[in-house]
Amino acid sequence: MTDQSRFRPLDSAKVPRFAGPASFMRLPLARPDEVDIALVGVPFDGGTSNRTGARHGPREIRNQSSLVRPYHHTTLRSPFDVARIADCGDAPVNPVDATDSLERITGFFREIRDAGAVPLTAGGDHLVTLPVLRGLSRGTPRALIHFDAHSDTYDEFFGNRYNHGTPFRRAVEEGLLDPKRMIQIGLRGAISDAANYDFARAEGIRMIFIEELMARGVADVMAEAREIAGAGETYVSFDIDIIDPAFAPGTGTPEIGGVTTFQAQALVRELAGVDIVGADVVEVSPPLDPSGITALTGATMLFELLCVMAGAVARSRA
Repeated sequence: MTDQSRFRPLDSAKVPRFAGPASFMRLPLARPDEVDIALVGVPFDGGTSNRTGARHGPREIRNQSSLVRPYHHTTLRSPFDVARIADCGDAPVNPVDATDSLERITGFFREIRDAGAVPLTAGGDHLVTLPVLRGLSRGTPRALIHFDAHSDTYDEFFGNRYNHGTPFRRAVEEGLLDPKRMIQIGLRGAISDAANYDFARAEGIRMIFIEELMARGVADVMAEAREIAGAGETYVSFDIDIIDPAFAPGTGTPEIGGVTTFQAQALVRELAGVDIVGADVVEVSPPLDPSGITALTGATMLFELLCVMAGAVARSRA
């Protein structure tokens, strides 16, 4: 087994946070076959329908993640104490060919799957989740816990069936996800057609709109999410636009009336015990937020997910 001590963030008492290489959480670079959890980027926004810029998300999330410290303040535990974690680089993309990009991304995540690592991904627009799911697939549909302002189960846009509004419809159609074990949390905002949610409803996908989330509270909703996902393998997708743009304005399709950053952290913490086989944070668009707060929020949500995922690694070794 690879030496656990190698996979730790740079010590800020020895190397200042503004110095050293820009990697996720100041971790070393490594191959997927050396780690339990692979932090990776997918710098792709070829599926964006309006405001672009999410291709720059992974790089700026890396920069802002230098502010992430190793120990979680509520548990006083560090994911780096219990799991081998490293920055495993970016998926290859083709900036002028979305179809080729999907194939390249799929191959990259297939290699991660075959190496035995669990990927935690920084996007990129939400279309990237589709090739991630393709690459991780072992032939059996998985559960999905999905945090988002949008269902992303639309059929097409301008005749194109592969964009950031369609990944979960395609994933259901391709047998990558089990719609009866899917839950979407935080949905809101005006829609372009009254039929936009028809596919999700017809397939039995559980949709929780923001009004229900606020009325019931985080703990109750997440208890239902864990029940729907069950004991089987589950993918977690976190679109930054579940968060109100007052807190995270740098995203392509902002919707007011979302959760606070504190509520977002609480939602992710309630994933403890779920069998997570992969997760992502997507739709961070740094050019739309020069302050950097959205990328910092993305980096912090990656850390929250990382703590949950590392806890699962620790339990598997117990």
